Amino acid sequence: MNTQFSARLSKIEDILSRTLPDSLSDEWLKFSFGEEYPAIKAEHAKPLSDVCNRLVHAGGKRWRPLLLVLCAEMQKIADKKDASDIADAYKIVPLLEFVHTASLIHDDIEDGAQERRGLSCAHIAFGLDTAINAGSWLYFEAAAVIENIEDDNLKLRLYRLFAEELRRLHLGQAMDIAWHRDTKKIPTTDEYLAMVKNKTGTLSSFAAKAGVLIGGGNAEAVAKAGKIAADIGAGFQVLDDVINLMSGNVGKKRGDDITEGKKSLPALIYLQLSNEDGKEKLFQYFEEAKRDGIDSPAVEKAISLMEKSGAISAAFSDAKALIKNATAELHALYPDNSAADLIEELFVSMMK
Repeated sequence: MNTQFSARLSKIEDILSRTLPDSLSDEWLKFSFGEEYPAIKAEHAKPLSDVCNRLVHAGGKRWRPLLLVLCAEMQKIADKKDASDIADAYKIVPLLEFVHTASLIHDDIEDGAQERRGLSCAHIAFGLDTAINAGSWLYFEAAAVIENIEDDNLKLRLYRLFAEELRRLHLGQAMDIAWHRDTKKIPTTDEYLAMVKNKTGTLSSFAAKAGVLIGGGNAEAVAKAGKIAADIGAGFQVLDDVINLMSGNVGKKRGDDITEGKKSLPALIYLQLSNEDGKEKLFQYFEEAKRDGIDSPAVEKAISLMEKSGAISAAFSDAKALIKNATAELHALYPDNSAADLIEELFVSMMK
């Protein structure tokens, strides 16, 4: 990995560890819960922190907080200011990673998933009630880091961005759930892209918007960067969908999207290419896989249908094109900019 990424990522990891530590100090308890109730001890908060800490530190590429930092630097460079003057960007990196983690905890419950990042899912390891509560808490704990920003105007704008993007995240999740609950529902490609830009793209959008805002960008620059980053996030969601049907995502089993009935882009492309008999076959395999689980022969049969039709390779090409076009658009907005170069390098490396 580029050493310039490593230095920033090391700082990000340190901040995450201090913001959600293994050992809960009195200082941490006061920051998170206030001082009104002296009877509150670390043991009371551990059912929250232990669940979330386990997943936060089980892996993850950390590309969203890295994008936040690089976007702040990018805007500073564009305005010919000191690119190292981005302390506020580092202050809020936990917001991105914690919200992402909270969404994964809830997503695994909603999908009935068994594994995440090579570990049993939180609702299996800790119980459904504890996982739901801890995931919900982490959304609010994430937002608490905005209080570390001293500029009140910037703080308010970050809260507004955060609230807007969180609403979009849950809209995207609602669309995804509705589609995989109805096996025969076939969303349009535009609907699918709108869903992933909300469900997955919204945190990359927030990272870019917050970074450009912290870097001193105006409202137009913030909005443009957010739109581009949403496309990048959507592209990586499609890549994840393709990998799920090929080698399988890290820490998960190949084809578990089939058991969940997910209308991923490969599935949609297949359905668009198929006659009625072909569509009915895929719907049948979805139903069998949902009923019988990941070891059902229907999982491999569904993958084979999509593979032979060319749908998986077509989705793979579409994902790479979406990411490449978005990074090119970002370069056009920020030409001759070393931070924009690093953003492109980051996403190109992630596509390999």
